[in-house]
Amino acid sequence: MKDLMGSAIWDYFYQENPEDLQTETSISELDDLPVSYLFRNYKEMNALEQKALDLSFGKVLDVGAGAGSHSLYLQNKRNLDVTSLDISPKSIEICKARGVKSAVCEDFLKFSNDKFDTILLLMNGTGIFQSLEHIDQYLQKLKNLISENGQILIDSTDILYMYDQDDDGGVLVPATGYYGELDYYVHYKGESELPMKWLYLDFNTLKNAAIANGFKIQKIKQLDDSYLAKLTVK
Repeated sequence: MKDLMGSAIWDYFYQENPEDLQTETSISELDDLPVSYLFRNYKEMNALEQKALDLSFGKVLDVGAGAGSHSLYLQNKRNLDVTSLDISPKSIEICKARGVKSAVCEDFLKFSNDKFDTILLLMNGTGIFQSLEHIDQYLQKLKNLISENGQILIDSTDILYMYDQDDDGGVLVPATGYYGELDYYVHYKGESELPMKWLYLDFNTLKNAAIANGFKIQKIKQLDDSYLAKLTVK
């Protein structure tokens, strides 16, 4: 694993000639992602992220923490007990360098710890599920990590708008598989990683999966084609 995202975060933090990340998916062209975007403060975050941070309480697990910006806000401004979790070693090193008190480099499915009152999965948090095939496995893992009265705050985007329409207004989606299952590519400083499986979920599909796995779910906020959802155990 090259950890290109972590390398970009590292270079930006230590000012070692950082460059923009480049990302693309199986249905979208190359796009620049300024690394500074991963270091935004609360005021610079979008309304879904802000709402999730406002709703967070108790002991918090920040899944896919990246550079740790969400964790730092909750730790320093809300005085919450936060653990940053990411599979990227360099990202976790930067979380620690920025002052996150508890930062763990681990695959989410292998992570075992106490129960958490709030579990955050932000910036297309459903991406970690990879595909519909694995969604039950991830939801059950989340269920094992949540406290009795805890909550999971997760955002995603319905990407139906990214597909072409036919003359009758119908959307031309793949005949095989779910339209939100994509290959996600990361490039940095001329290097490329193998594609990751990345899942974008429309709300109804997430709702059906959540209910099937013993959760109650509500949509907290909508922002264009994206939404923030809250899951609690029935």
